Amino acid sequence: MADLFLILAGVLTVLTFAMAGYRFFKGPTAADRIVGFDALTIVSVTGIILAALISGRAIYLDVALVYALLSFLGVLVAARYIEGGEE
Repeated sequence: MADLFLILAGVLTVLTFAMAGYRFFKGPTAADRIVGFDALTIVSVTGIILAALISGRAIYLDVALVYALLSFLGVLVAARYIEGGEE
């Protein structure tokens, strides 16, 4: 039963990745593209966590944590750039 839920979560993750990818590539403004990028990184972290659950390897959780922190910083830098603000 747990395997069925993991497969369903994987399918939903792939669908969400496709929708976020559409927003990233077709976003009419830079802000839409940054939101799409942020969504893509969140869904990627979800995929890494699912891979850790399926394979039973805890090292993937560390990879997901580092990737989430780096993507957070990347989104902050990109948002700061399009804001055009320097203090």
